[in-house]
Amino acid sequence: MIKSILIAVDGAEYTDPVIKYAIYLAKAFQAKLNIVTVMDVRIFEWSVYLGVDGFAPVIPSATYLDESKHLLQEKCEKVLQKCIEMVKAENITFTASQIEGSPVEIISGQANIVDMILLGARGEFAKWGRSKLMGATVEAISRECSKPIFISQKEFHPFNQILVPYDGSIHSNKALPYAGYFAENFDAKPTLFTVGNNAESANAILNEGEKYLEAYDIRVRKKSRRGNPDEEILNFSQEEEMDLIIMGAYGNSRIKEAILGSTTERVMRNAKIPLLLVK
Repeated sequence: MIKSILIAVDGAEYTDPVIKYAIYLAKAFQAKLNIVTVMDVRIFEWSVYLGVDGFAPVIPSATYLDESKHLLQEKCEKVLQKCIEMVKAENITFTASQIEGSPVEIISGQANIVDMILLGARGEFAKWGRSKLMGATVEAISRECSKPIFISQKEFHPFNQILVPYDGSIHSNKALPYAGYFAENFDAKPTLFTVGNNAESANAILNEGEKYLEAYDIRVRKKSRRGNPDEEILNFSQEEEMDLIIMGAYGNSRIKEAILGSTTERVMRNAKIPLLLVK
């Protein structure tokens, strides 16, 4: 199912855990890693200065631009080399490349030749923002790409407990093969989880998910709660010390999500553990 993984790195504090998860996944799935660092040169194309009278364009000198590009290129090369050394030490098949352009466009384009994308939850400017906000690049890629996206947090933990939110929708059903695949390959314990105010309906949804996962050599636990789906998913993941959340990109009520924002998006922005987002 997963034989090639795109790894996007930028030297941020999330880079080390991203590579550790990449190695962990590659070993379990016998997968090839495609490591990419993007040199975002858009910042050199123009500069705008906010003065007393409003916005006024400022054109940096050629020397300044050349020096800045050189420093950025040097940083990208060091980041890539560090990642190469970490992966080489584990005898994993990989490619590594440094590409100029827009991170979202490059990563989305590269996604066409892999089975999964692996990113850090936030990028190199994470320390300047509020800690619970999702990085803009990750959020954009999650909307652009159709491939599964693994979003790493700042610490690496092996997968012992996997949370699988399931509401019976087509989108959540697409996550079940990955739940079974991950649980089987990592010998992890999956928990099917649903949120609903009707106990009978919740049990029917959980039984359906369990029936699907019977094809895998795993033992499934089933749990349900009442309340707001995103809040209960996040609360349960912390209370039960889950190591990974695997969920579909959309939930059951598309109209409600259009107005309030999707359950998936809120989980993605606030989860304290890695998330595998399946479309």
